[in-house]
Parts: sequence; structure tokens; C-alpha cells
Amino acid sequence: MTMASKKKLRSIASEFRAFCKANADEQRAQRYDRYFTEGYDAWGIPKEIWEQKKAELIELYSEELSLDDVLELGDLLMRSGKYEEASFSILLAQAYNDVFTPEAFQGAGEWLETGIRNWAHTDILCGYVLSDAIERKIVKLEDMAAWRESGSKWKRRAVPVTMVDLVKKARSVRPMLRFVNPMMMDDDRFVQQGIGWFLREAWKRQPEPVESLLLKYKDTAPRKIYQYATEKMAKEERAKYRRARKSAPKKARS
Repeated sequence: MTMASKKKLRSIASEFRAFCKANADEQRAQRYDRYFTEGYDAWGIPKEIWEQKKAELIELYSEELSLDDVLELGDLLMRSGKYEEASFSILLAQAYNDVFTPEAFQGAGEWLETGIRNWAHTDILCGYVLSDAIERKIVKLEDMAAWRESGSKWKRRAVPVTMVDLVKKARSVRPMLRFVNPMMMDDDRFVQQGIGWFLREAWKRQPEPVESLLLKYKDTAPRKIYQYATEKMAKEERAKYRRARKSAPKKARS
């Protein structure tokens, strides 16, 4: 399959935006704004219209575009910041999972720095594309090592969220716990939520090593991680991970 020209990709992006604009519903878009404290900019396309058009275009483009084309088209669409345009880019990329490459994995990862702007798209990319590439052994978890220190909170969040699906099938959670360990002091709440979510799922599989990690950081790591990680624990179990109270300084003798 030959690559499409840049002119062709720009034309596809323009056509897709014209469809979005023609079916926009501002009031519908506003209904979902409360779920995105980081901001939400959407066309508000009615669900039935969106689902039909999305399926039609994915079937059409997956026959005429190469994987590199899809990544470049995603670059173009995500520049607008519109929710549906990023969603479509990710779903189209998913249609190419069986021909994904290490280079495409890192290319999709760049969307987390340059185009993706919310937790939902981060999580969809992780669940539909990134975790699949690791499961298929196209890449290894270690290929995300540099992501842990990215300047993008979404790229950092992608590390634990990608592992959420992987840990459900893992024989041992310990390698993943070692991988997330350097992130336990991350200062962004969206990243902390992702870490806590992963730890909660890992705890369901193998509680002991997760509990050891939680005990190690209980007095230093952000509490948001613990809020999510211990959510399914009994009340008495959660109590083990409370921060130790600091004793009041002794008064000097007169």
C-alpha cells in the first residue's frame, strides 16, 4: 500500500471536520463538560450519527491508508482540540493493530504530547492501542521507560493505565510494580489516579507485593494514589496505609 500524499490527508481532515461541523450540537456537548476539569471542547455530534459515520469511515480508510498515513492524519485532526477528532484518530489507529510497529507505537505516544488533552483519550489510546501492541510483543513495557519522565502528564499517565489491561493477564505483577515504582511521587493528580487504578487492579491479582509497595510509600506518596489503590479494600485494611501522625514538638523547659 502506497502512502497517501499530504494533500490527500489534508483533504480527508477537512472533509471530516465538515461532517462534524454539519452535525454539531453545542447543547449536547455542554452536557459532558462537567467530566473534564481540564477542559472539554467537542462538536457534540448525536450518538447515532457519530456511531454510523465512524464505522463507515474506518472501513473506508483502513482500505486506502497506510499505518503511517493514519498517524499523520491523527496529527492533523488532533490539532483542533475537538473531542471527536481525537477520538476518531485513536479508533482508526486501532483498526491497524495487527500491523503495528515499534515506530508506530512511539508515534502514537507522541499524540499524548502534541494532541491528546484529556484523561479519556489517554485511557482509550492505552486500552485500544498501546496495551495491544505490548500483548502482541510488538514492543516491550520497557519501551515506555522514558514516558515516565515526560513533560506531558498524559504521557506519564499512559504508563500505569496501559498496564491496567496487561496486569489482568500477567503471571506476576512484580515486574510491573518495579516499573511503576519511580512514578510513586508524581505530583499530577491525573497521573496519580492512573497509578492508583493500576495498583488496585494489581492488588486484585496478587495482593502481597502491592501491599509491600503501598507500605513503603505510605508516609510520602500522594494520597490520591492511595485513594484509588485501596478503594476495594476493607476498611480495616485501608487503615494500614494511613500516614503516620507527626508528633507535636516538645515545649522547651523554662
